[in-house]
This record gives sequence, C-alpha cells and structure tokens, in this order.
Amino acid sequence: MPTETFFNLPEEKRARLLDVLLDEFSQNDYDNVSIGRITERAGIAKGSFYQYFADKKDCYLYLIQLAIEEKTTFLRRQPSEPSTDLFAHLRRLIEAGMQFQFRNPRLAHIAYKALFDDAPLPEETLNVIRRGGYAYFRSLVESGIANGSLDPRIDIDIAAFVLNAVFTELGQHLMQRFGVLPDQLLVSGADAFDHDDVRRAIHQVITILETGLRKK
Repeated sequence: MPTETFFNLPEEKRARLLDVLLDEFSQNDYDNVSIGRITERAGIAKGSFYQYFADKKDCYLYLIQLAIEEKTTFLRRQPSEPSTDLFAHLRRLIEAGMQFQFRNPRLAHIAYKALFDDAPLPEETLNVIRRGGYAYFRSLVESGIANGSLDPRIDIDIAAFVLNAVFTELGQHLMQRFGVLPDQLLVSGADAFDHDDVRRAIHQVITILETGLRKK
C-alpha cells in the first residue's frame, strides 16, 4: 500500500498522479504498465515514485483496494436502506454497483480485469477484493436479523461471506456469460449490460439467496 509520503502530497499533485495511474493500469496489461510512462506523465522523478510505492505490484494492489473502497462508499450512500426487506435492497445494490462502474469506468475496468483467469497476482488480488466488502455485508446481515427479515439462526459470518462472494464474482460471471470483455466497459458503458437476459440472471441470483436466508 502507499506510503505516508503519498498521502501527504498536496491534493492536486496526488490527484494528478492517481489520474495517470488509472489511465496506465486501465489501458495496459499489468506486464506492459510502465513506471517510466507514469512518472513522465505525472511530472515526477522516478525516484519519487518509489517514495510513494514499493513497486508496481504495490501500486496495482492499491488501485484494486481503492476500487473496492470507492464502490463500498458509493453503495453506503444509496438512499434506500434494508429496513424491512434485505432482498429488495440487494437488488438495488446490484443496480447501484453497475451505476458505480459506469461512473468510474477506469476503476471498474482495473477491478474486472483483476478477476479474469489471466489476471496478474490472482490470489493477492482476490484477497484484497474479498476483504474489502466483507464488513459491509456483515452489517447488512445483522440489520436483516434485527428487523426480522432474515432467519435468526443463520451464521452471520457465513452469510456475510456468501453475500460478499456473490457480489465479488457476479460482475465477472455476467461478463463471461454474456460475452462482455473488460475493454468494452470503457466503450459501451451501461449498454454492455442493458438487456433482459442480464436482468433475469440478476433476479435468479437474488431469488436463490432469498430462498436460503429469508426467515420462514
């Protein structure tokens, strides 16, 4: 993860560097990402880059973590809360998740590429992604039990794990199932998923979750 030196940069300089990093990692495969291009475009010395990040791997994992943090923050800001029906809320979260990726195409592109079979650092990347959403879904499960919409006998940690795993993998599954490549997100945006087959698949996911978790 970045050093304190990175976070202590003036906001404008840090934002400029982050903008260049998003361009470089979204437009290139990991092996073709160039620290030289990054530092030249950001207007910093190569030695300065290594004051901010240990290496390219460290920088890449930071962007994956940033994508998860930004998406979780976006989801938490959604006006609808699961006060009475967690499953209606989960449907809204899926829609909101897609809105996030259309509003943040470079971050979403980097995160989706990280989930494909030929992605670099697969285990380390997945650990960052899974860890990022777990606490959020645990809080949703606790709320669902408290308001009576979920079976109080379920294991909260297991339920949170299942929800986090589903939401982590769902985007990749839909992309592979319907032939959408990560690069298309930068070009097509919302149109890449705007058809009835995708909506039916999402409905099936929520129905399966609801069958197992809802209080009988």
